[in-house]
Amino acid sequence: MLTQKQPQLIAGQGLHWSAQRIFSVVTQIIILLISVLLLTNVIITLGERRLQEDWATQRYSELQSVGTLIADKVSFQQFRTQMFANDELLKRYLTIPSEVRQRKLQESWEVMIRNIPELLDIALFDPQGKFKFSTTNDFSRDPLPPSLLGGARNMGGNEVYTSPLEFTPIKGKLEPYLYQLAWLENPDQSIRGYLLTYQSMSRMLKSIRPAYSSAESPLLMLDTQGLLYAGAETKPTINRIPDTMGGSLRQTYPALWRKMAMSNFGQFHGDDATFVYLKIELTTQYETRREYYLVSYVRNDAIAELFSEWRNILIVGAVVLTLLALALILLSHSYRIGQRSREYSIELAHRLFHQDIGCVIINDKNRVMTANEKAAELLCLPLDELQDRNLQRILQFENEQYAEVAAQLEANNKWQGVIDFDSPGGSHLAITVTSSPRRSRQEKYYLVTFEDVSQLRKAQHQAKLNELLNDNAIPCALVQANGMLELANQAFMQLVSIHDIQGKNLTDLLNNDLSSQWPRITQQILLQGSWKGQILCDPNSKENTCLQATLKGHLDAAGEIEHIVCTLEQAQKRALLQDTGDFIPHRSAILVNLRDLDDYFKSLSPVSREHSSLLLIDITAESMLSHMSDIGQLENRQREVEIHILRTLPVNYQMSHWQLGKLIVILPDTNSDDAHHFAVKSLNGLNEIGLGTGICMGIASYQTGQNLEQYLSNAEVALKRAKQIGEQNICQAFTRQN
Repeated sequence: MLTQKQPQLIAGQGLHWSAQRIFSVVTQIIILLISVLLLTNVIITLGERRLQEDWATQRYSELQSVGTLIADKVSFQQFRTQMFANDELLKRYLTIPSEVRQRKLQESWEVMIRNIPELLDIALFDPQGKFKFSTTNDFSRDPLPPSLLGGARNMGGNEVYTSPLEFTPIKGKLEPYLYQLAWLENPDQSIRGYLLTYQSMSRMLKSIRPAYSSAESPLLMLDTQGLLYAGAETKPTINRIPDTMGGSLRQTYPALWRKMAMSNFGQFHGDDATFVYLKIELTTQYETRREYYLVSYVRNDAIAELFSEWRNILIVGAVVLTLLALALILLSHSYRIGQRSREYSIELAHRLFHQDIGCVIINDKNRVMTANEKAAELLCLPLDELQDRNLQRILQFENEQYAEVAAQLEANNKWQGVIDFDSPGGSHLAITVTSSPRRSRQEKYYLVTFEDVSQLRKAQHQAKLNELLNDNAIPCALVQANGMLELANQAFMQLVSIHDIQGKNLTDLLNNDLSSQWPRITQQILLQGSWKGQILCDPNSKENTCLQATLKGHLDAAGEIEHIVCTLEQAQKRALLQDTGDFIPHRSAILVNLRDLDDYFKSLSPVSREHSSLLLIDITAESMLSHMSDIGQLENRQREVEIHILRTLPVNYQMSHWQLGKLIVILPDTNSDDAHHFAVKSLNGLNEIGLGTGICMGIASYQTGQNLEQYLSNAEVALKRAKQIGEQNICQAFTRQN
């Protein structure tokens, strides 16, 4: 039992290590040790395997380079053999054989052999395939195979035959070699003889390998039957790898050979080493197709030795972490025992704040130690779930907000505020946090009180709404974004003849086809902050009975419409407003289909039609309609462009929809120059509000006898040219001088 220096109220407040808690500590320590041992072993194993894979990747890249160089060398040797076959000394000897010419030819060959390391010998055979002479006596003098003689052969001319790898004893040591055969033909393609060059494979590998691998990395070469042709001299060797030339890997290491036979390249992790292999082709001609395997390996104990430093670091780190975890386990249990001993003291203080307001006591770690039922009710949480919760989470504060609260508590020992909780009832709580004076060697506690001020907040909100309503011209109303009335003054209700705003919509009260234009109106409010238009006009009345409606938007923090203030006043004459162009015309300004536009076009007077122009506008910006989800974006953009153009559209002009992303404007009594000026002005206006990107315009002037379809076709030609120019995005076609 740990001693407690502070005096206790009762004995139960002391620190006691029970048998159950001691058993829990021992169990956690055993689980910790087992987990650390297993985890350390897994990390070391994975680290060694990763090192093996890194080595294998590097070695495979080197094998590719070696294989490419071997193939290049064999190709070059074929070219060199053909050069030997075309040698002038050889041609002279074949034309007129003599001992003098033979001696000169052999001396020339000996010079070549001394200067070319991988060239072992050069031999000449007669047309019947029988041996004539060579520079050395290291190779067999048997006749050539019948398949390479006369009409039985499939190759000839400038082609060179490359043989499979074979062995020959040279200076008491087996030497892997291949020979290349060139046919010596007369002009009539009859055979004059055969020239053979013998190439050493081991010397080729020695000349290639130093540039790509170290001496500790072995390099083996095997044929497709598993016979070893190079690499037997590598020391130290490992079990089941042939240590003599001509040994069979297929017999000594069947598992590795099966893996190699199933693929052209790959890795094999054995018990003693990790292998990397690659199949290469010495020549790609069908008749002389030669395939071999390049194999390299690294011993597993070498990998373990390379990883030993990291293994030691991991072991030391595991030991340190284990000790820290042990200390953490002991400290956490000690802390829990201390917390348990304080529960009795907190229970004594629990009845001190059994009041009608919510109370919570927290410690200096900002954790709830106890709370009353009223606090749980106000916070909409069960009482038992409040225990040990963090005050910041309860208050739903961000880190910056809570830091300010902590700073004020540190300075003044008190903080007050009102918080809007995201609860079903939308409650508003007034919160007061008071800290107790810190006494020496004692924890500091905070008392948090909660008081429901939802009704007060609602009254304040209502006062704000009334303030917005009274801050505008009369009659006025406060409208939601969907058009539903929220508040209206008496003058407004008398004007629209209603007694109650419950369930009333502004678009229904004002009639005048406002419901169809409401999406465009709200879009303009988002863009410009307000909208003005004439409503409730009586076309049969001689007096001016129109009302000027002003809709002013109030946005929320997210930039969306929260409320709209609608004010109504007597409108001026429509003619004056049409001249200014500061409103969306009450007429149906945009025709919805081409048939209506055709009726409008035919209704024009002959003079207006003869002197008219047609403007075709493409509003599809670059990269739009790359996906079906962009259609909605294009529709919104089209509505914004329509709203702006309608604001400046002269009365006698008519706009119509044609296709998604394309608009048509008929310009009666407008020549080509005025039409171009109108197009430039409209495009500049769109650029000023950020809507001009990607917009192109095509202009056509009316030609006598045209119908609307021909008229529109000419404008399409101009639009295509405008897209191709890519400078001012405006082009004219079929224009005329007036």
